[in-house]
Amino acid sequence: MKLLVRVIEARNIPAKDQNGLSDPYVRLQLGKQKLRTKVVKKTLNPSWCEEFTFRVDDLKEKLVISVLDEDKYFNDELVGKIKVPISQVFDANENSLGTAWYPLLPKNKKAKNKDCGEILLTVCFSQNNPFLDLQPVGDRDHAPSQSKKYADPTFSTPTTTTLGSPSRSSSNLFRSSSSMRLEESTASKEDKLHSQTFAGRIAQIFNKNGDTLSSNSVKDIDYSELPECANPEIYENKSEEHSSSAVNFEELMKNMEMKEQASEIPSNLPGVLVDQLFAIAPSEMNSFLFSPDSSFLKSLADLQGTTELQLGPWKLDNGGGESVKRSLTYTKAATKLVKALKTTEEQTYIKADRKAFVVFASVSTPDAPYGNNFRTEVLYCITPGPELSSGEALCRLVISWRMNFLQSTMMKSMIESGARQGLKDSFEQYATLLAQSVKPVDMKDIGGSDKEQVLASLQVEPPQSDWKLALQYFANFTVISTIFMGLYVLVHLCLAMPFTMQGLEFDGLDLPDSIGEIIVCGILVLQGQRMLELISRFMHARVQRGSDHGVKAQGDGWLLTVALIEGSNLAAVDSSGFSDPYVVFTCNGKTRTSSIKFQKSNPMWNEIFEFDAMDEPPSMLDLEVFDFDGPFDEATSLGHAEVNFVKTNVSDLADVWVPLQGKLAQACQSKLHLRVFLNNTRGTNVVKEYLSKMEKEVGKKIRLRSPQTNSAFQKLFRLPPEEFLINDFTCHLKRKMPLQGRLFLSARIIGFHADLFGHKTKFFFLWEDIEDIQVVPPTLSSMGSPIVVMTLRPGRGLDAKHGAKTQDAEGRLKFHFQSFVSFNVAHRTIMALWKARALTPEQKVQIVEEESEAKSLQIAEEETVAKSLQIGEDEPPDTKNQTEESGSLLCLEDVSMSIAYSSLLSVPTSFVMELFSGSDLDRRVMEKAGCLNYSHSPWEFEKEEVCQRQTYYKFDKCISRYRGEVTSTQQKSPILDRNGWLVEEVMTLHGVPLGDYFSLHLRYQIEDLPSRSMGCNVQVSIGIAWLKSTKHRKRITKNILSNLQERLTIMFSIVEKEFVSSK
Repeated sequence: MKLLVRVIEARNIPAKDQNGLSDPYVRLQLGKQKLRTKVVKKTLNPSWCEEFTFRVDDLKEKLVISVLDEDKYFNDELVGKIKVPISQVFDANENSLGTAWYPLLPKNKKAKNKDCGEILLTVCFSQNNPFLDLQPVGDRDHAPSQSKKYADPTFSTPTTTTLGSPSRSSSNLFRSSSSMRLEESTASKEDKLHSQTFAGRIAQIFNKNGDTLSSNSVKDIDYSELPECANPEIYENKSEEHSSSAVNFEELMKNMEMKEQASEIPSNLPGVLVDQLFAIAPSEMNSFLFSPDSSFLKSLADLQGTTELQLGPWKLDNGGGESVKRSLTYTKAATKLVKALKTTEEQTYIKADRKAFVVFASVSTPDAPYGNNFRTEVLYCITPGPELSSGEALCRLVISWRMNFLQSTMMKSMIESGARQGLKDSFEQYATLLAQSVKPVDMKDIGGSDKEQVLASLQVEPPQSDWKLALQYFANFTVISTIFMGLYVLVHLCLAMPFTMQGLEFDGLDLPDSIGEIIVCGILVLQGQRMLELISRFMHARVQRGSDHGVKAQGDGWLLTVALIEGSNLAAVDSSGFSDPYVVFTCNGKTRTSSIKFQKSNPMWNEIFEFDAMDEPPSMLDLEVFDFDGPFDEATSLGHAEVNFVKTNVSDLADVWVPLQGKLAQACQSKLHLRVFLNNTRGTNVVKEYLSKMEKEVGKKIRLRSPQTNSAFQKLFRLPPEEFLINDFTCHLKRKMPLQGRLFLSARIIGFHADLFGHKTKFFFLWEDIEDIQVVPPTLSSMGSPIVVMTLRPGRGLDAKHGAKTQDAEGRLKFHFQSFVSFNVAHRTIMALWKARALTPEQKVQIVEEESEAKSLQIAEEETVAKSLQIGEDEPPDTKNQTEESGSLLCLEDVSMSIAYSSLLSVPTSFVMELFSGSDLDRRVMEKAGCLNYSHSPWEFEKEEVCQRQTYYKFDKCISRYRGEVTSTQQKSPILDRNGWLVEEVMTLHGVPLGDYFSLHLRYQIEDLPSRSMGCNVQVSIGIAWLKSTKHRKRITKNILSNLQERLTIMFSIVEKEFVSSK
């Protein structure tokens, strides 16, 4: 039995692309049969007029029709879909639903945009043609190769038809379309032979359960052997496969090179697996990794234990031939946790020119747990490396990855964690095997030994003689016309006769005698003035042409070397159509100036500038291009730019084109060619000396962090390898609500990271971006803690805008940090680092005067800290000596929760929730449980049905002999499936030993008991998030659990007593 589906058109579908349009196509699926239409480009009302036939084996199945928007690089996006039960078509009049508009439904009910448009379809059974099942679908005049394909009784092949109109006439009803291919075979040989008998035809019509009356039962094909891909797989005819596989790989690459491609290389995916330089040209690396003739993948499969490797041929994409694709199938070796998996990988060339190659791979493992819910996407980027003086070609290989979840699942974090570890191990072997065939190059070697060779290869233009340069500079219309007019006047004076004096003239004073003479005199004066200005500019420019090129740096430390190669498309501001550009470099308050190039729009400098050694690595290199206008006029800026050493790897700056900013520069697309090198001549000594310098400012010992800690810090904020961590503090970021996190301080940046209830907040900005730092006295809203307010300069730190509390009218961002465990140490460290990086000497003197006025407040703070330290004399010596700087930085992971308290209470849920409402019951219970000075903020909606508040209290002596303080963040939300509430709390302890090493996570689950008319079940879980490592972890955990269980028992017993007394 055949099902006929006509896809005619759609209307009013939503826009999915940035241009306000979509590239829609339709995918149809019945069981495991999948077909699709052609793609209609750039429209919201597409018309397809195509026809499909499906074999129906079970009337319980549903026909799924999905409209998707084609994405050139990544997975296609769903526009809307509908499901048509086959039984509904069979029970309809004449086994047909007719031609009708069907509304498209979103992917899920929670989608914001529920209007997905409509699609015009015709769905019916093709029972009016009894010979349909007895012969191949299509015309009888098909080519022999096609006839052979349909004559094979093993497969039943659905076909498609391109319609001229929605007519049902049998003459054009089943005309095959070469653009539609079958994805998967749908029936076995026995089923095909059975369906070709008229008796079998009648049996299938009347058997709605899909069971065959014949003694030969239908045998299903093992579909697990057929790969599933991220995008629907469309199989070519055999003749097409042979013709496409015959195309040479090099010819396909040349074909892509000739086509227009995006000039920008796609950015890397979030996770980077490989980032390495190799001594090989990019084109040769591309052929080595992806050419069909390469043995690299087979060697890798043998190394990793991969079996059944099958490499499909590279073929042009049928969507227009703009990309090249191939399919790989293989079986991954089994691991300790996962069995051997059959894997399908789709590789697509996104970019392929002679300089750069980008390949996007989508990996599908349907046999893995939840394998149909996700795809692993890997991006291979092969780009040119820095040029070497030896002429040896280099390329840079960057392999990055991400997980693309097609459906939401609770196992998302576990899947990502397992995939991350598996990919890390696999690509370590990948890089090791690649290094055996292609020579890797260390980036440090490029910045070190090759630096001298690269700089030595620069040839400074030989200085022109003054006469040649003057001839070039003065050869313009202004100078020539002035000289001509001067000669003309001199000849006139020689030929003219003296006039008699008249009017107001006298001896020595000859006035013009007419208006014409006045105009001529004025023109001569103006031309003479311009001529003198040109001569003056030329003479002063020649004096300044020496520049700072060749001036050697002095001292040891961080040495910055900048090679200015050339400029491109610099703006012309002179009437001659050129400019006289020169460049000014600024770093850490020191400037270097290049020479002036006369009458150039594409100047060539080849000059080298060295900055004196610095104690800490620089953050920014500012450069600005000026047009020389003489010694007295203000120079015109032709553009400016910044080189950020924090956000850019130094190895990437070895050979870079920097685009200029500014109105003139952006209009002309101006840019400079630079080579930037940053070297540390003192090794780790420069870090130790910098820390010693900061210790004097802070007044406290600062310990050098371990390489593992620095590596974790660099990975957290994606910083270059030369960045080192100085200190970190637990605090709250104040926005609408306080957010508990950790503040990280290094020589160049200040960063914040928080992970609250799975919502991560992360940002950083430079010390140089800070304009002012102020301390606000403690308030009730700050839970009795001083607030550090950092105000950035206008237009700075925009990447960290999501962490700012306010932004003023001039664009200054303000960040509020509070609730430090040790405010005195944190404040002194912040001020010392800021003064060392961003302040002028005058500003430093002003701050010292302000700090002397607040000295009394600081002394009081120190006395309070000293008393708290004396209380802990009974602790082990190593515990007392551990400071906030001790311990190693650990990655923040999800906290494992364990049940600490569970009880059935004879109290309704609504009364128990009074504990978290801020009522009198809340205050009484907390005070009786030993929580003094209890205060809280009002509940505020964080998002729909989720409220959040802050609490603060002190421990009574009976609970903690240290009488520490607690600040916590609580969130409450209703339990959707059951009648109850879920309250989550993150607690931070202050004033107790090692309180900054961990934070407590509590989860209260309060539910009604269905078996009782009045009563509830209370379950409290606890988890400890360790921020630093310590050998006292077990001891601390044991103390927390015992104290918490005792406190919870007291709290809920008080609740029961209060409920009984209130009756």
